[in-house]
Amino acid sequence: MTDPAMGLASVGDAVRGARRERRWSQTQLGDAAGVSRPTIARIERGDDVSVGTLVKVTAAVGLTVKIEAAQ
Repeated sequence: MTDPAMGLASVGDAVRGARRERRWSQTQLGDAAGVSRPTIARIERGDDVSVGTLVKVTAAVGLTVKIEAAQ
């Protein structure tokens, strides 16, 4: 079984890395994704956000979300 908190932390790290590669601030990413800067901060911390929000933010930095069943 996968720990959901570990998964969210990994996603947050990936989003932060992709944002920094683009030299974007959290505000710039939020604007590109249509969400607020605090939402970007929550994602980068690994806090819980909706799947819809996560899809918008990851798409804005060229990442995709893949949901798999737990084994």
